[in-house]
Amino acid sequence: MGQADERAGDGRVAGSGDGTIAHVSAVRRAAVLGRPVSHSLSPLMHRAAYAALGLTDWTYDALDVGADQLPDLVAGLGPEWRGFSVTMPCKQVAVQVADQVEPLPRLLGAANTLVRTATGWRAENTDVTGVGMALQLGGVEQVEHAAILGAGGTAAAAAAALASLGARQVDVLVRDPARGADLLRVLEVLDVPATVAPLTAGGPVEAPVVVSTVPVDGQPAVAALDWRPGQTVLDVLYDGWPTPLAQRVQAVGGTAISGLEVLFWQATLQVELMTGRPAPIAAMRAALDG
Repeated sequence: MGQADERAGDGRVAGSGDGTIAHVSAVRRAAVLGRPVSHSLSPLMHRAAYAALGLTDWTYDALDVGADQLPDLVAGLGPEWRGFSVTMPCKQVAVQVADQVEPLPRLLGAANTLVRTATGWRAENTDVTGVGMALQLGGVEQVEHAAILGAGGTAAAAAAALASLGARQVDVLVRDPARGADLLRVLEVLDVPATVAPLTAGGPVEAPVVVSTVPVDGQPAVAALDWRPGQTVLDVLYDGWPTPLAQRVQAVGGTAISGLEVLFWQATLQVELMTGRPAPIAAMRAALDG
């Protein structure tokens, strides 16, 4: 797993280049940013990780930031800022503002992590790990036929996770089929055959494994799809669990996996990327469960 390349803010003094000495702040800051963000459980987990690791000089906050505001925010940050967890609607823009983009977020066109390095900001994507771990721990060890509901940045991460589990066919269901072009491109690069169809209430979902990345306002539509016994559905939402979709899937005899698992496992990798230290998994899980 990756490590932060540079760790500024260690209390040392540094030359300014003009003969004067400047004191570097001892505080290291990180945050989750997006909109809405007030419901995020990321601060709970990251703060628990810092406490368990003895990183008393680290702080983690929640910043309400829209996609159009992200470039100016990043441009104005001081050296005390070490990393960001990036949520919607900022994942695509996070790739654009980064000085270095790792291959995975470059392929997906979306990053959920920004890490400070010696040369600027590096874009990473830990959502793929989060989705993959959530599915595997939910009993999905291998995938042949799967479906993705939605076509945004998280859907692209789901595509990569499903490909890593062996998917040979992915059905993309989206409210506006025209929005599926980028996701189809990702699946083509991953060599996974895919089709796009409109997401309409009452429509069938044939795949035995489904990942829903549809936001809250789309819950009525996805809950009203034709769900069947034996299907496993990962709903990336976790606030207000069980969601209407999860309730519907369970009512017909399917298995619903909470997006809380995605959040947890992607956060453990974020902690490692930002701090350069192994994630204290037990402490983070206890904070989430408590």
